[in-house]
Amino acid sequence: MAGDARAGPSNLLFLLIGLAASLLATSRAQPTDVKVGLIIDAGSPVGKIANTTIPMALDDFYAAFPNSTARVQILHHDSGGDVVAAASAALQLITVQGARAILGPQSSVESTFVADLATRAEVPVVSFSATSPSVSPTTARFFSRAALSDAAQAGAIAALATYFGWRRVVPIYQDDDYGAAFVPFLVDALTSARATVPYRCALQAAASSDAVAAAMYRMESEQTRAFVLHTRAELAERVFDAAAEAGMMGEGYAWVITDGLTGLHGFVKPPQGVIGLAAYVRDTPRMREVKKRWAHRYMREHPDAERAHAEMGCYAVWAYDAAWTVASAAERLSSSDLSSPPGLIGGKGGPTDIAGLGKSVSGENFLRAINATRFEGLGGWFELIAGELKVPAFEVVNSMDNGKERSLGFWTQQHGLTRHVGRPSKVLNGELKPVIWPGDSTVRPSGWVQPTIGRKLQVAVPGNVSDSYRPIVHLIVDPVTNQTTAGGFVIEVFEAAVRLLPYALPFEYVKAKSMPYDELVEAVGNGTFDAAVADITMTADRSINVDFTLPYEATAIAMVVPVRDQRGSKRTWVFLKPLRYDLWLVSAVFFLFTGFVVWAIEHRANEEFRGPPSYQVGTLLYFGFSTLVFAHRENLKSNLSRIAVLVWVFVVLILQSSYTASLTSMLTVPQLEPTVADYGALRSSPEKVGVMNNSFVLRAMTELGFPQERLLRYPDAQSFHEALLNGSIGAIVNETPYLKIFLKTYRDNFTMTNPLNKTGGFGFAFPKGSPYVMDLSQAILKLTESDEMNMIERKWFGDPDDDSDTQGDGQFTSDSLSFGSFWGLFLITGVTSLMCCAVHLVKFVATNQRELPSNLSWKGRLWRLAKIFDDKDPSSHTFRIKDDGGSMAGRNEAVASPRITQSEFGSPLSAPYTSEWSVATTPITDEIEMVTGGEARVEVAPNTDGSRENGIGQ
Repeated sequence: MAGDARAGPSNLLFLLIGLAASLLATSRAQPTDVKVGLIIDAGSPVGKIANTTIPMALDDFYAAFPNSTARVQILHHDSGGDVVAAASAALQLITVQGARAILGPQSSVESTFVADLATRAEVPVVSFSATSPSVSPTTARFFSRAALSDAAQAGAIAALATYFGWRRVVPIYQDDDYGAAFVPFLVDALTSARATVPYRCALQAAASSDAVAAAMYRMESEQTRAFVLHTRAELAERVFDAAAEAGMMGEGYAWVITDGLTGLHGFVKPPQGVIGLAAYVRDTPRMREVKKRWAHRYMREHPDAERAHAEMGCYAVWAYDAAWTVASAAERLSSSDLSSPPGLIGGKGGPTDIAGLGKSVSGENFLRAINATRFEGLGGWFELIAGELKVPAFEVVNSMDNGKERSLGFWTQQHGLTRHVGRPSKVLNGELKPVIWPGDSTVRPSGWVQPTIGRKLQVAVPGNVSDSYRPIVHLIVDPVTNQTTAGGFVIEVFEAAVRLLPYALPFEYVKAKSMPYDELVEAVGNGTFDAAVADITMTADRSINVDFTLPYEATAIAMVVPVRDQRGSKRTWVFLKPLRYDLWLVSAVFFLFTGFVVWAIEHRANEEFRGPPSYQVGTLLYFGFSTLVFAHRENLKSNLSRIAVLVWVFVVLILQSSYTASLTSMLTVPQLEPTVADYGALRSSPEKVGVMNNSFVLRAMTELGFPQERLLRYPDAQSFHEALLNGSIGAIVNETPYLKIFLKTYRDNFTMTNPLNKTGGFGFAFPKGSPYVMDLSQAILKLTESDEMNMIERKWFGDPDDDSDTQGDGQFTSDSLSFGSFWGLFLITGVTSLMCCAVHLVKFVATNQRELPSNLSWKGRLWRLAKIFDDKDPSSHTFRIKDDGGSMAGRNEAVASPRITQSEFGSPLSAPYTSEWSVATTPITDEIEMVTGGEARVEVAPNTDGSRENGIGQ
């Protein structure tokens, strides 16, 4: 008994420990329920998708994490698409059912009210379908969007407009928070892409088929053919039907639908050729497996649905990832957050007491956990940035006639349009695969057609144009028919550019009353005219009011002055004018150089190039300059010198002929020069200057400091001509096109000087922000690059290559000849002479190498070579001639070669020259060289007959 008594307490302790462990294990096995509300329109396509997707996502989450400590419990509420019902459901979830978070509501307008209530109660709202920018985390702090905002796709639509060249795009949108909030973002993006929205088509969600059809017929009668559709699925179906009935789904039309419609591809069936944007979802094995299970589950829950509805689009992906996000955030909440009682703190209670809403204990922590969730979601990497889903990429798809979609490429903020996601395009504006357009067309729609109704562009053209300037622009109004006819260079350029536009541009010319062009530009800027087509010079002041196209004609301010014959005033030194100073200088240098080369080659072997230094210098100069008239008398002995002279004489012949021709022209042809050389001379002279009426040149001249009292205005070329002839003005200052026309008529006695300064050129004026400016600028570039522009210029201004039409003195002036025209000839003769001289020097050094003792320094060697060079060359055949002309060849006689030693003249170059050399008739038996008193004497042994030959004594 005692033992049993002792064992009792021990067994009781073990029993208590086991019971505690059992209770602890039971508590761990029972996870905490986290209530999350779900507000959807159960009868809508998105509602049906959410009813299937969210429970499936939670099942997948807890299958992946079976040991979760928190379990999300979904509390369903069907709003039926009604805002009040959605707000009432949210209030009930928060105040009565203790929901810690809300998934949905489905529409943007419902989300606005629910997000406001949830923010007051600090209950997170996670939306997977409210894509409108009208509700966002910036306006409701406890609102998080697990879907892409519609504003994110505005840039992609603008990129498509740029890529396809659409300059005008019309949005068709649902007139509520879903559609109207998206349009401002779209307009801003299109404007940045140089496109405009000419008008908008807003349709009510409940619009009847007749109302939609009437709107489509109105748009069909307009010019724009590129449309962006942003509506709910039910309204989109009515729009497509009405557009097909109105013929707007045929060739030439372009339709783009937003991701709200491509995400419901099974419920919305766009016609063939429609381009759609879809949130990019990577095709992974997990995605394929979920898609397959989702389709089976959807068809099981909705057996009456069409098979096409079981396509898992972007809404299903966003709902799946949103449910996964809430479950993951709930799992990371602390135990105190999970165990805190749901409901209100500090509030009055009551489901209808909105003003007295209290605050949830764990709402702030739950929101923080939701926004911090990062994971590899079904649609890619899931990340919320400031409560908004990060935009990965949009896929560009093309609808086919079999109800399928064909991928064309992708758009990202980083790379723009590309064929492959994540790879930058090699093309500037991006690249996509070929598109099949409405009407089975492969031709890219221009986005424009000739409208069946609509106002034509009112193009202002100056009416009262002087006959002198009719080639530039003119306008004629028939007084009977009131028909307007325009012509001239400006008109033809404008019409040619319009023909190059990728769309039809209806316009009509309107006569503008006589006014300065500054006022005409202001009339375009304030909307009086739609455009101005005239010879309007683009200036900085005018560009403030209007936008100009690229210049179609380059202009500059220049001056036309009379010309006078200058022959009589400069006849004294006219013989110097045929050649310019550089040619005179180079010719003189080559005369001396050629004479030196000939002297260097002939000096040792030619008696005519020897003698005292003064005689040799005179011979050098005389020979060089005598070649000018081919009067040199020296006989050349060396072939090298003959070659050098032959080439030089050829150059002299060409120089002489050119000089004669130029001098003859200067003495016989009138030398017309402008009376005023340049603008500086005009400004310092007392002459008055003529300018054209209503031209900005008057203001430009005044700004340059020209006295305004010396500026006289004239209306036409004839008035300018008369004023120049009677001396009223001394010059005309105007733009080059007008001066060309003046010289074409009065070119005999006037000339145009170099331009004073450049101007902006002629351009067409349009109101600020006009979409025509860029298109016409591109057309002007194409026109300028083609031959058509040259043809138009030749038609109205004559051949631009004909200088006589633009320069009054072009056919009379005769310029001096410069070295640049003859440098090739001088190069040939210089190289030839240098080569001949070099060959001669090489032969001389090689021949006299034996005369250079090895013990001499290099200076001594040079001095020795110089002394030898000044001597006669005894080996030359010219010195082997007998005094009587007989030859010594074949005789056994030796030539006495006397040596000249240092004489009273100081050097060999100053030694007296003699042409008599003693030739021994018998072999020399003795030779004595004597130096006495500074004289050199050569003695030769006596002959057998007792006589002595005369030696050379200096």
